Amino acid sequence: MLSRSVLRRGALRCQFAQPVQKRYLAEAASGSFQYQTGDASGVKIASRDLAGPTTTLALVAKAGTRYQLLPGLTEGLEKFAFRGTERRSALRIVRESELLGAELESYHSRENLVIGAKFLRDDLPYFVELLAEVASSTKYLPHVYTEEVLPLIQLAHKKFLASPKAIALSSAHSLAFHRGLGTPVSPASSTPYTKYLAADTIEYFSQFAYAKPNFAIVANGAEHADLSKWVNEFFGGVSAKAPEDLLQSVRDKQSKYYGGEERIAHGSGNSLVLAFPGSSSFTGGFYKPEIQVLASLLGGKSNIKWSSGFSLLSKAAASPGTSVETKSAIYSDAGLLYINVNGTAENVSATAIEAVKTLHSIAGGKIAAEDIKKAKAAAKFQELETGQDISAGLELTGSGLIHGSKAYQLDETAKAIDGVTDAQVKAAAKTLLESKASVSAVGDLFLLPYAEDLGLKV
Repeated sequence: MLSRSVLRRGALRCQFAQPVQKRYLAEAASGSFQYQTGDASGVKIASRDLAGPTTTLALVAKAGTRYQLLPGLTEGLEKFAFRGTERRSALRIVRESELLGAELESYHSRENLVIGAKFLRDDLPYFVELLAEVASSTKYLPHVYTEEVLPLIQLAHKKFLASPKAIALSSAHSLAFHRGLGTPVSPASSTPYTKYLAADTIEYFSQFAYAKPNFAIVANGAEHADLSKWVNEFFGGVSAKAPEDLLQSVRDKQSKYYGGEERIAHGSGNSLVLAFPGSSSFTGGFYKPEIQVLASLLGGKSNIKWSSGFSLLSKAAASPGTSVETKSAIYSDAGLLYINVNGTAENVSATAIEAVKTLHSIAGGKIAAEDIKKAKAAAKFQELETGQDISAGLELTGSGLIHGSKAYQLDETAKAIDGVTDAQVKAAAKTLLESKASVSAVGDLFLLPYAEDLGLKV
């Protein structure tokens, strides 16, 4: 409980904040982008003591849409975060966090649910305790679900349906992986999520998400000894294991790639996704750095303002109003390399044809060594930037600890990309073309091409 005396001390601390800032900024030499890992009270933890007066803390749970028992559970669990625990009401959580100058956040991906906070470094004990309460004693009240949680889920649903790009990406994942990684991040129109969702079903799923083997605590800007100390103190009451029936019900099988084609009519725009089997994350067991280099080589989206860029697909765009980008979506045990084209139906079709031709050129060795060298540099920068980014690094590291007890380390990923050869990149392109593609077209189906029109196998 945060007493008045503690708040009063906090106010006084803010009045004399300058010495605290000087003390921590002076420790910049000891900061490191390498994560230090360990175990505290049965919970996997990781931290890197970055210089600065603030800390970012996150609970990363293996509770993304891949693992949800019923449609919408992950999103419901995310929206229940910080809405009241046995000890603190939602109002009290908000007021105390504001008094400490902090930010609270919660979001989810296909594999992970992330509950986090950003705050002044000296307030680590309070927020470790708050995350422990969220995990162990959140109150899943029916009226809170009806009045606060469900409207937010419905809003996310409407936002998803309004975006042809989001629909196409979701469709491509569904074609590629079916269940598991193929489950939509947001409830789709074809999913009758409301008949499955209720406060008690979300609470039931939380017993899996917040069991100690299924989450990790990750911090940026905190000493490892301090994080370990407070996790030991506050996470002792968190469940050590999920109920046996939940463990049997949750799908945690090795992801399998399928491929296929889906066409969805939409009146708000046109989006085409050409997806292929990709690489897992670095902390997974199926990491292929050449896939990341190939994605950078194809590119499409410029990183330089006022320039279309010099990647292969940036030159293939049918018009300035057509956007094309290549991404390598990475997960714990699989990945998806996809090319996404958006614009008018005619230009999307023309650009997609050029994209496939470009892939054939790479596979046939008709690519300059200089282009691959630039792609390796871009891939290395993107990978290091992602790992250095605090939010992305937290999720990557937490996911690595949950799935393989391995933190995301920047120097190791950079070394792997440096070791990629030209032959590996060409072989990767050839393998993609020989594989079944996952092709999703959303928009004007009269003009958007079929996979067969592009020469792709589905």
